[in-house]
Amino acid sequence: MARYDFATHRLFIHEDIAAGEPVALTPEAFNYLAHVLRMPEGGKLLTFNGRDGEWRAEFRFSGKKSGILVPVECTRAQTVLGRIHLAFAPLKAARLDYMVQKAVEMGVASLTPVLTRRTQVRGLKSEKLRANAIEAAEQCGVLALPAILPEITLERFLAEQPPETTLVFCDEASETADPIAILRAADPNGSIIVLIGPEGGFDEGERQKLLARPRVIRLSLGPRILRADTAAVAALTAAQIALGDWR
Repeated sequence: MARYDFATHRLFIHEDIAAGEPVALTPEAFNYLAHVLRMPEGGKLLTFNGRDGEWRAEFRFSGKKSGILVPVECTRAQTVLGRIHLAFAPLKAARLDYMVQKAVEMGVASLTPVLTRRTQVRGLKSEKLRANAIEAAEQCGVLALPAILPEITLERFLAEQPPETTLVFCDEASETADPIAILRAADPNGSIIVLIGPEGGFDEGERQKLLARPRVIRLSLGPRILRADTAAVAALTAAQIALGDWR
């Protein structure tokens, strides 16, 4: 039997979830269920909030233009996020959306936009990142949503990291080597941050600041130059295999 029910529609809500306790739908959620999905009265769906697990619920009308969800039973207990985080130089819209979605699917604990000297996109909206993360979680059966942290400069980001945090610094200038073997050799105990630079990479001054930090792993992602969104997926895959919950 499949671990997840992908045949039933999933909906993220912000409110607490408890058996039999009605939850008022936002106008957007009501419109999606009633008019996009054309769900009938009593229709079944799965709902989650990132705190209370996943619940099977019934859709009911509470007016011509409003509705509620009535949670019936908990189908999956709440999961917790692991120790791998993603920090990244912001990208243009389509590539950014892809990277956020894949990071959520791969179970990152947080997402942090980091401004570097070669960053071309600035002023990211946390609300947009969170909406993208929610959409990915709804589609892929994810229950725990990553924290969405505010945009920060690289200098401040590095200054705020505790010394016990391991920083995995993806660098196209590094010598090609087996990234999984390098990560397994380090095998840190605390949090792990995978840092993805901008298109064009880090400049030399930024690279030296990164290399001067304690507990830094300079990682090559193979003999080819990868786009930043591809590099994020590749680096997170290596980190999950070597140090995360894929073991």
